[in-house]
Amino acid sequence: MSTENPAAAQPDPTELLRGPQPDKHGVGDAIRSWWNGLARPMQWLFGVPVIALIAILPVWRPPILDTPGTDFGGVMAQFAMYALIAIGLNVVVGQAGLLDLGYVGFYAVGAYTVALLTSPNSPWNKMTESGFFSEDWAWLSCLPIAVAITAFTGLILGTPTLRLRGDYLAIVTLGFGEIVRLLADNLTDVTNGGQGLSQIAYPHLGETEDKPYGVFSAGNTGGNLNSGVWWFWVGMVMVIIALLLVGNLERSRVGRAWVAIREDEDAAEIMGVPTFKFKLWAFTIGASIGGLSGALYAGQVQFINPTGFNVINSMLFLCAVVIGGQGNKLGVIVGAFIIVYLPNRAMSIEIGGQSLGDYKYLFFGLALVVLMIFRPQGLFPARQKLLAYGRQIYQAVRRPSDAPGTGPAPSGATTEVGG
Repeated sequence: MSTENPAAAQPDPTELLRGPQPDKHGVGDAIRSWWNGLARPMQWLFGVPVIALIAILPVWRPPILDTPGTDFGGVMAQFAMYALIAIGLNVVVGQAGLLDLGYVGFYAVGAYTVALLTSPNSPWNKMTESGFFSEDWAWLSCLPIAVAITAFTGLILGTPTLRLRGDYLAIVTLGFGEIVRLLADNLTDVTNGGQGLSQIAYPHLGETEDKPYGVFSAGNTGGNLNSGVWWFWVGMVMVIIALLLVGNLERSRVGRAWVAIREDEDAAEIMGVPTFKFKLWAFTIGASIGGLSGALYAGQVQFINPTGFNVINSMLFLCAVVIGGQGNKLGVIVGAFIIVYLPNRAMSIEIGGQSLGDYKYLFFGLALVVLMIFRPQGLFPARQKLLAYGRQIYQAVRRPSDAPGTGPAPSGATTEVGG
């Protein structure tokens, strides 16, 4: 009489659905597995030298990366600003799965907050010779105000609109971005209209005879330590702070709720996730990071007008997230670098008397089409940690019952997995 267990001989349905699994992984998966296996102190031990190397790039200016015809320090400063935007937009689009086509509106709110409080052309100018809004520190004083006002703007916009989904939400956010731009263009008594706001405050540091207005002044254009390099370093600090904040949120209950909403909002709602609350959290956090980037932009260029906040820029921000990989905060930074660096690199190349950098919208459009066909999740897709952990738990639970000589579990027995 055979003692074999019939239940153990049956193939696992989940294994049939998954199909044969390859033994080898890609280079990206191997690097991520190695990185995730390191303890947090070891990650910092490897990460700090990499950050230091990136920080000295605009000073060192390696020939392979340098941008002929365009100051490399200014390009890197713009990259830091776009990286900050990509991190904030990734919270909304990549983490929570909310299609936002008007993110440039939050960027504009942050920039105009700093400009209205510090520009001599503004009727709301609060700069003084001393105090909280002193000329030397007015820009730094405006940073928390810009973040708070932009977050409040995201809360006001998200409360009535986040009950919409898909295309409807995209149209509403697109309209919001255009409304902000049109208000800046038409409220001439406040924003100075199309003439813009000039002489915006910036940190007055390093004032010498050679640099009477400091190292952060737009007039500091000479040498390898020009204003672009200094603004790049400030932007790097902001990017690191944003990465730490967003990374901690991803590993928390909030991040798990965002992933659940992104994958299937109806299923998340049925399982008890308050989807509206967590979507509003994502919208507000993303808006605040966008406002921080706008404040950085206003201090860097020291002049803003409505044309810098059109819908094309909003599409470029979204393009950085899609190319880099939605949901991967380091991937979207790479996407931001591609969006900023490649057009500036191609500015020195001419075809038929026209600079190749002027065709950037054509090239980015073609790149998006190719990505959607061959790699729809972007260059660095987000790793589905929740699904991977669930698969590991399932295999761990099934393994004892699959061992030789063990019979099926009693009919009344159940197995619970915590966490």
